[in-house]
Amino acid sequence: MHGAVTLTVIACGFVTVRPLGLGGRGLAVGVLLVLCSVALLARHLPEARFAPRAVLVGLALGIVASAALIGVSSTGACYLFAFFLVGHIGYRFPPQWSLPLAASSSLLCGAVLYFDVGPGHPNLPWVLGLTTGVPVVAGMLSRSKQRALEAVIGAAESSERAARAEARTAALAERGRIARDVHDVLAHSLAGINMQLELADALLDTGDLDKVREANQKAHSMVKESLKQAQWTVHALREDALPLVETLTAMLESSGHRDALTVTGTVRPLSARGTQNLLRIAQEALTNAGRHAPGGTVAVELAFAGASTTLTVRNGPAARAVTVGLGSGMGLIGMRERVALLDGTLTAGPVAEGPDAGGWQVEAVIPDE
Repeated sequence: MHGAVTLTVIACGFVTVRPLGLGGRGLAVGVLLVLCSVALLARHLPEARFAPRAVLVGLALGIVASAALIGVSSTGACYLFAFFLVGHIGYRFPPQWSLPLAASSSLLCGAVLYFDVGPGHPNLPWVLGLTTGVPVVAGMLSRSKQRALEAVIGAAESSERAARAEARTAALAERGRIARDVHDVLAHSLAGINMQLELADALLDTGDLDKVREANQKAHSMVKESLKQAQWTVHALREDALPLVETLTAMLESSGHRDALTVTGTVRPLSARGTQNLLRIAQEALTNAGRHAPGGTVAVELAFAGASTTLTVRNGPAARAVTVGLGSGMGLIGMRERVALLDGTLTAGPVAEGPDAGGWQVEAVIPDE
């Protein structure tokens, strides 16, 4: 659009401005027409490729050439060059640069007509020369609209980038949650099954087939429990809500710790996220207890307070030999990550006194959502 307007002005100048020839005054008019046309075409050069001061100097020279053309030519729309050049200056440069140059254009063109510099247009009023600086206002308004549009586009692009970054963060968080769930299921199930199979293998040397069968049955029971754990994981990934107390009770019974749960306070439903994470923390704590303190006592307490829920898992010292080398070392890290997602706190450490001295305790406190 702007290119078509520029070409139209240039064409109008070459068609109407006279005299135009190869010598004398006609040559001067032709040279000035070329200079004005080049200055007008320079409006479309990319801003980033040229220094602003260099462009400003070029446009200023174009205005001088336009004023000279007004004085030298005798007919035609030569004043259009000054109008369009000043308008572009208002669009391209800030007011501290464009306004003085527009005023200079008005004074220069007005003076050329007022003092009859050169042959000039005898019928053009000198006031027309003064008006050549007026288009700077239109250029400034267009500049303001363009900058506002660029700001809106920039804000939209920033919002889009922020939305993409948020989506990537959410995807990474979801991947981390899935990794924790998979780890919990595998660690809890495979560690327990491996423990029972190792026990059965050790008992074969003693010839005590009854205890071998018992260990084998426990391994089968843990396989069934693994299937339940897989179902819990699917529920967690789908954000299905599970009953906290009932699920925790079933989890303890399946791991051989019947009647190990104590519930205090008024039982209330928690959010699906809070329930799933507490269950996983309990599961990991029970896995660690079975791994590091086999045969030890286990006590679990679920306390509902006014604005928070506390899960405590405590185990006594090991009653059998501990098998070294099991576990990934990620259990406690995963528990801390889960509690952090709920803006809660987690403490874990050895029990120093009481009947469970020498054991281990994990306590997770999460606020109500």
